[in-house]
Amino acid sequence: QVQVVESGGGLVQSGESLTLSCTASGVPFDDYAMGWFRQASGKSREGVASISWSGGSTYYRGFVKGRFTISRSAATNTVVLQMNNLQPEDTAMYYCAVARGRIGVRIMNRADVEYWGQGTQVTVSS
Repeated sequence: QVQVVESGGGLVQSGESLTLSCTASGVPFDDYAMGWFRQASGKSREGVASISWSGGSTYYRGFVKGRFTISRSAATNTVVLQMNNLQPEDTAMYYCAVARGRIGVRIMNRADVEYWGQGTQVTVSS
């Protein structure tokens, strides 16, 4: 049974930081990319950042470059999203995603995702 479990969301003020963590277990692939998506109220789910199986390749959407950092431990199947200088527009439900194996040299998109976490809420007040 595959489990993808996120933690670390919360309420912060503008300019503050949060760290999201996600652990995947039972994934039936030899290696796979992982990533984070977010969905704000009334909007579609969008990719934020993704990382290769080895952790050697990372990809970010333009609106988080320089503020968010994704990292991964293959040994523990854990991916971490460090979010700095958060802004009110970052308010959303954040979802961890496990890809259907390796993906190309690009950020993960929704079509790549095989498993989703349940989501963790991030709220940034101004």
